[in-house]
Amino acid sequence: MRKPNVIREKLNAGEPTLSTHIHSVWPAEIEALGHTGLYDYVEFVAEYGSSTLHDFDNMCRAAELYNMGSMLKIDQSLMPFLAQRGIGAGYDSILFTDIRNLEELNECITAVRPDHPDHGGHYGVATRRNSYMGYGGSPEYVKAIAEIVLCFMIEKKGALDNLDAILDNPNVEMIQWGPSDYSMNTGHPGDQNHVEVAEAKKQTFLTAIRKGVPPRAEINSADQTKEYLDMGVRHFSIGTDISILFNFWRREGELVLRALKGE
Repeated sequence: MRKPNVIREKLNAGEPTLSTHIHSVWPAEIEALGHTGLYDYVEFVAEYGSSTLHDFDNMCRAAELYNMGSMLKIDQSLMPFLAQRGIGAGYDSILFTDIRNLEELNECITAVRPDHPDHGGHYGVATRRNSYMGYGGSPEYVKAIAEIVLCFMIEKKGALDNLDAILDNPNVEMIQWGPSDYSMNTGHPGDQNHVEVAEAKKQTFLTAIRKGVPPRAEINSADQTKEYLDMGVRHFSIGTDISILFNFWRREGELVLRALKGE
């Protein structure tokens, strides 16, 4: 039986979404997130975190236990392999990185859309987790592949130069601004507040909203939402597991050491 695509349902209904990032493949993290009852989906940042194909399956299983959706962020150098295997594992959305031009955009889209005359993609019949216990290829299978939500990072100058054309592609269903990559790509590494970077960020969000393509904002705390809400953003991803742990360990460790010194 085909599971519902939570992210697709939210987008189709025009509802806001909340997610978080994880670099760890430990399914218990996803289960803990599910226990909160607050999050629509979880994003595994495969571009950075180490993983195996078995991990993909188990992370999707954990998300499904709590009716959460799942997104897979992949390294462009391993696309289309990771994109197709991620879909086969059960991910509801693929987040593509490092797009520089329309040719690269179309390569990503072709890799994951169904190999069917109505869709023009290269994703064919495969016995993977998303098609158990059959061999795929049914109308339902094609529909499920076609409903995978395609999200793209806008993090290179080439992508910004082609922003209107990228957003006009109906297969581009969500975008996300990437300030770290963009600042480095434009010669301002680490300076996300540089005027060129700040202007590019504003252009990305406002153009996407004007064209009806939902932009997603990455934030580290709830008090960072206002800037984006004022622009009309309704999709957020808050925090990253490794950063949350690091900040807690550093902050609380320093307090304990100060207490030991009698401060």
